[in-house]
Order: sequence, then C-alpha cells, then structure tokens
Amino acid sequence: MTAVLFDMFGVIARLQSPASRERLRSTAGVPGDAFWESYWALRPPYDRGEYSAAEYWSGVAGALGVTFTERNVADLVVADVASWSEVDERMTAFIGELAAGGTRTGLLSNIPEDLAADYERRHPWLRHFEVLAFSCRIGHAKPEPDAYHWCSTRFGLPPGDILFVDDRLDNVRAAEAAGMRGHHFTSLAALKAVLGGTAGTGGSTGR
Repeated sequence: MTAVLFDMFGVIARLQSPASRERLRSTAGVPGDAFWESYWALRPPYDRGEYSAAEYWSGVAGALGVTFTERNVADLVVADVASWSEVDERMTAFIGELAAGGTRTGLLSNIPEDLAADYERRHPWLRHFEVLAFSCRIGHAKPEPDAYHWCSTRFGLPPGDILFVDDRLDNVRAAEAAGMRGHHFTSLAALKAVLGGTAGTGGSTGR
C-alpha cells in the first residue's frame, strides 16, 4: 500500500447530530419520517452534481406534496450544510501528520456542491490531500465502481496500492471489489493499528 484514501463523513467529519437533524426538519416544516425518506431518496443525484440545490429541494418538496419558496430553499441549504459541518480535529491532525511524513493521501466523499464549497472555504486541511474527489465534481458517488477507479487513476496507482477508509461497510466492500484494500473505520486507534506504525514514513504497511 502506498496511498490512503479517506471517506469524509463518519471518518473525518461527524455525521448529523440529532439536534442538527431536528433543525433541518424544522426548517422544512414537515413531519420527520416523510421528510427523511424524501431527503435521502433524492440525495444520490444531488451528491453526483446532477441537481442544483434548488432542483434538489424542489424535488424533495414535490415528493412531500408541499412547496418551498426561494427563501425556504436558502434556509434549507444553510441548515443542511451546518448539519454536516462538524469535524473531528484528531482526524484532521492525523491526516496532516501523514502528509507531512510523506504518505500520499486522498479524499473520496459523497457531497453536494454547496457543502463542498463550504468545506473549501473553511477547512485549510483539505490541502493535505493529493487527490480530492468530491462526488459532485467527478460525477460518480460511492459505492459506484467508477468513483474508486477515478481516484486510482488520479493517484496514478493500481487499486491494490490504495487503502480505502470508510465507516460504511458497503462502501468498503465496493472499494475492495474495485481492487483496493479496505478498512472499515471504527476509531482512529484502530486505523493507526492497521497502518502498523508506518504513518509518516511513506512506506508500505505490508497490508
């Protein structure tokens, strides 16, 4: 292994908290179960950049049988971005250590344009990634095989030389099917154990 490819949410950035989910649902002004069903059903094309924010939220409104005004949409975008914005500073520090030590790193994230742009504005640690694969910009989202192939090509490495790290087992299995090595992320300590103490050396872990 000569490169580590990270997922964002659930690994580096935290998943939506109950409070942030409630703020988002409250902003939409609709019952929770119906809202989340529509929110997730239409998320893949939004993440792939096929929908603008206005198109995505119009689709959510249509599925719910309601109408969102332009102001409603603007408020929903703000609440949605905020719900995905908390990061784990231990992870960002670790990624900085890896990069400083010569380990090649990349990021593969299912993320819509509004959120990607917000991360670019606020998080200078993104510069540590040699490969930055936002689904909204590469046109592929996990667990689609082309998302992993895109990253392998961008690294200029065969898939087997890349360790993919994700908190979702289905995404890890898809990466392995694409030829990468996979690590199901549960904690930073477990990831460090997998890397075998070679973080910062730029060398192979032998895994």
